[in-house]
Amino acid sequence: MKRRDALRSLALLTGGLVLVPSCDFSEEEILSAYDRLKVSSSMRELLGQITDTIIPSGNLKGASDLDIQDFILVMVNDCMDEDAQKSFMKGFNSFDAYSKDKKGKKFSDLERMEKEEVVQTGLHEESEDKNDLRGFLGTTKRFTIQGFLLSEYMQTEVKSYSLIPGDYQGEVLIESLKKEKLNG
Repeated sequence: MKRRDALRSLALLTGGLVLVPSCDFSEEEILSAYDRLKVSSSMRELLGQITDTIIPSGNLKGASDLDIQDFILVMVNDCMDEDAQKSFMKGFNSFDAYSKDKKGKKFSDLERMEKEEVVQTGLHEESEDKNDLRGFLGTTKRFTIQGFLLSEYMQTEVKSYSLIPGDYQGEVLIESLKKEKLNG
């Protein structure tokens, strides 16, 4: 009987030792899809709030409704060189501190108008020590607009999408053309 108890205890101890290294007790997990950027889920949420400030939802879906923050992170992770990625992440990491400096609160705690003001002032920041922040916001704005206009929602539901341009029509009255409804 004592041998069974010893084997059971040994099996439990071995199982526990195997399980402990797989338990991660760190505060935030780094998202593996953006391996070069080392972005956590809270940083992804902050980027979503910034993109939603740039293109808010209204008559049309907003940037965060379309998960444009994922598009931005993929573009920065895969398409930018290492120096540009470092500059982007340096600006990204300093953005919340910049928001606290300007408004006294974290960006996520601000009202919509205050968020717009922080983004606008960050885009037009003149000082040399804010180059990374200005670059981060400029890149974020550019990729937000690009991702929004090229999203499936915009291409299929808002604009009339045609995979292949239609027949060539040499003479067409401008009034007879169908207008795209980009404002909702």
